[in-house]
Formats: sequence, C-alpha cells, structure tokens
Amino acid sequence: MSMRLLPWSGEGGKPSYLITDGEAGSVLTRLADNLEEVQVGMASDLLEYVDDVLSEGFVSETELRGMIASLCQSVRDLVRIANCRGDRLPVPPGDDAASRAADAVIDREIIR
Repeated sequence: MSMRLLPWSGEGGKPSYLITDGEAGSVLTRLADNLEEVQVGMASDLLEYVDDVLSEGFVSETELRGMIASLCQSVRDLVRIANCRGDRLPVPPGDDAASRAADAVIDREIIR
C-alpha cells in the first residue's frame, strides 16, 4: 500500500491523501492525474499571459497585484504537484558515490 498526495486540500486546508494498492486506473487516481494536468496547463497559460501583458509596457499596480496573486497560486499548485510526483518516484538503492556527487552539485550550484 502507498499514499499519494492529492492535488487538492481537505478540510481546513489540510493535505489530502489517497491510499492505494498501486492500481493506476482507479477513479480517484485518474481524477487527480487530470486535475494535475489542468493545473499545469493553467500555469503555462498564465505565464504566457503575464509575459504578454508585461511586454506591452505600462501595467497598473492593480493589474500587477492580480497577476502576482495568480502566479503565487499557480506556484503553490505546481509545488504540490512536484511533491506528489516526487513522492511516487522509486527510491534507488543506496549509491554513496552518486549521492555525494549530487550533494556536490547542489552545494556548488544552488547553495553558494
């Protein structure tokens, strides 16, 4: 059995999980997959819209605030999707050399 983080929140904003036996075709699994696809598509459309608006020149403060709020929600959705998908990736057997190499890249490129 495994638990899958769903792309929607439960009561009080708490995370919602689906307990599965690994069956990929259940109704809730397909619903979650479809919602994730919609959220990714909406984020892509929003990004294109913001690029277009910003390239036109002047943008009012009200428009900027609205775009920032929408972008923040999209980022929240995408982070949740990334976490959900990351949780479902198989854990590779321990490879200390690969792990040290990955840590070195993270230290060099991200943490600086």
